Amino acid sequence: MKKIITLCLFVFAMFIGNQSVVAQNTVPKNKIEINGIAAEKTEALRKFIKFSDEQRDRVYQAQREYTIASLNVNPQDASQKEQVKKIEDRLETKMKNILTEEQFSKYKEFPQD
Repeated sequence: MKKIITLCLFVFAMFIGNQSVVAQNTVPKNKIEINGIAAEKTEALRKFIKFSDEQRDRVYQAQREYTIASLNVNPQDASQKEQVKKIEDRLETKMKNILTEEQFSKYKEFPQD
């Protein structure tokens, strides 16, 4: 009987330990995904618009902030459509400040996902 109780406690402890390991792995993965999405969009824009390294860094930061903000809202939800619009407007304002007028007009032509 003692062996069965000990075995049950051991299995229970393994389940608890397993959950904490999984929780620790999910946080960095999200950061990596956000950085990856921002980097992909930045490089696609760089090929389409042709901007400088300084502009690339600023565009990357703007894309990263946009990605983080957009992950927290559901664009299909009618109550959050205004929030999505604000996030998109904020990105557009930042891009307008980063890019020249000619570059910004090309940015407006860039196919958005």
